[in-house]
Amino acid sequence: MTLRKTLDFFLYDWLNAESLNQRTRFADHSRETFGAVFDTCERIAREKYAPFNRTVDTQEPHFDGEKVILPQATHDAQKAYAASGMLSAAQDYEMGGMQLPYTIEAAANAFFAMASVSIGSGMLTTGNANLLMVHGTPVQKEVFAKNEFSGRFSGTMCLSEPQAGSSLSDVTTRAVPDGEDFMGEPLGPRYRLKGNKMWISSGEHELTENIIHLVLAKIPGPDGKLIPGTRGISLFIVPKKLVNAQGELTGVRNDVALAGLNHKLGWRGTTNTLLNFGEGKYPVNDQAGAVGYLVGKPHEGLRCMFHMMNEARIGVGLAATMLGMAGYHASLDYAKNRPQGRPMGPGGKDPAQPQIRIIEHADVRRMLLAQKAYCEGALALELYCARLVDEHHTADTQAADDARLLLEVLTPIAKSWPSEWCLEANSLAIQVHGGYGYTRDFPVEQYWRDNRLNMIHEGTHGIQALDLLGRKVLMEGGRGLELLAGRMTATIARARELRELAAHAAALAQALQHVGRATKAAWSTGNPTEALANAVPYMQAFGHTVLAWIWLDVCVATLDPARPVATNSIAARAGNTGAARYFYHYELPKVAAWLQVVESRDMTCAELPEEAF
Repeated sequence: MTLRKTLDFFLYDWLNAESLNQRTRFADHSRETFGAVFDTCERIAREKYAPFNRTVDTQEPHFDGEKVILPQATHDAQKAYAASGMLSAAQDYEMGGMQLPYTIEAAANAFFAMASVSIGSGMLTTGNANLLMVHGTPVQKEVFAKNEFSGRFSGTMCLSEPQAGSSLSDVTTRAVPDGEDFMGEPLGPRYRLKGNKMWISSGEHELTENIIHLVLAKIPGPDGKLIPGTRGISLFIVPKKLVNAQGELTGVRNDVALAGLNHKLGWRGTTNTLLNFGEGKYPVNDQAGAVGYLVGKPHEGLRCMFHMMNEARIGVGLAATMLGMAGYHASLDYAKNRPQGRPMGPGGKDPAQPQIRIIEHADVRRMLLAQKAYCEGALALELYCARLVDEHHTADTQAADDARLLLEVLTPIAKSWPSEWCLEANSLAIQVHGGYGYTRDFPVEQYWRDNRLNMIHEGTHGIQALDLLGRKVLMEGGRGLELLAGRMTATIARARELRELAAHAAALAQALQHVGRATKAAWSTGNPTEALANAVPYMQAFGHTVLAWIWLDVCVATLDPARPVATNSIAARAGNTGAARYFYHYELPKVAAWLQVVESRDMTCAELPEEAF
């Protein structure tokens, strides 16, 4: 199916997204208004993004000594995206938004991610502004968030530092009060920041009037020393160009300097930077130090930043999904049109017979079906998580709290699973193309390079695994895991009533029980070193179990006789049940092997002496 038909099935026939319009916040919307949003996004993606995906890959950002230069196509695409209203799609009307459900916003953004994830859209800007809507002051919302939603300003998140990497405990960027009246600034308590930030996506460009950096830094204690660990971290708004309380540019450049561009394997169309804060290149009032405004309370910066980080993790998962989907569609098209080889008959191959298309070979079909199972399954997972966001924000109290806790458990999976398995889909897309796959004559090699970054983006695979097994499945007495198991069990019960799905239901029940046993076994000694030694295999098993559930739930909807015939087409039915069958026969059996080392708290990797490597 096309992406649009796949989205329509998942949204309306599976997730019942149209029912969201019964809620007050979304009452002005209908399936027709959702369709109009999709029409607009699909058109912009087709006209402004897809034709230039190779352009931005080959014409990398460069610094001319004054500014970063990007292809004109990037400027045009970003302008069109901002004009579409997608930056503020889910916001209140008063903020210039459309009050769209996040489910629809996420689905609409899938078109851009599939067309050219390298050009980028507005994930960081929207996430930056959304954070300020929750934790910022009324003035910060009006001056910074509102201008980001309009596309006038763009946003970043500045966490990592060269010496610290992902270890935020070791952040050394300092923030000190800017004068005795630092509390009197209408934009928030004013500080001066000094330090360096690394891997800052979109950290320097000329695409918008201003760039709003959200920066983690530590406020020194009375002794002048930084508080160890994450307890001392605070969050600051640090604009590239200073503004007044009306959001007007003052003409003063803040003391934020580009120290270098990182040249990456993929996502080459997006600038990735090393930024120096407060080095004195652009002194403000003849004083070194980047001017920053405190967000929230001192020492609560990491709590605030997690609002953006969790949103970005779902965004990364969607980007990984759509890169996999782009490769799948490209290799499917190639396989349908590439003649090569002949069928094997009783007497062997007959060279006098015409060649067949490679899609007729069993192994090519295996690779295509694996891609379909990975990518469409991942898309369903991301949309399910987006639906939970809407439940968290607009459902009744109990349902909203359940959605919050389910999101806590599923976010590491929503980020990590597509970034691993849709990357594998891209690898299979290259394989389907044969030797052409690793040439630049075809797009699949770029999709792989772009996608390889997503296992590192917004927290590496290992970090997500530690978060899942070390925190998420344990939090609130394990209630989140219980809620998820309850939803899986409900799907299993419905699937058992359908002859085609009964065997899958039994296999999922067995995998779910195994995950539960392994979770308890990992923590049975209470020793975190033992419990977390195999956190990544645990996350892989957990993720595969979740995806098996997602596919089973999709198939229950697919086979529902009450569904309208028009949407429950033969192609959709065969495609969904075929992908699920592949997943249950080829993928779900891997869960047992992954969980074996978790259950036994195997220390093979942890205990190997360094000199033995």
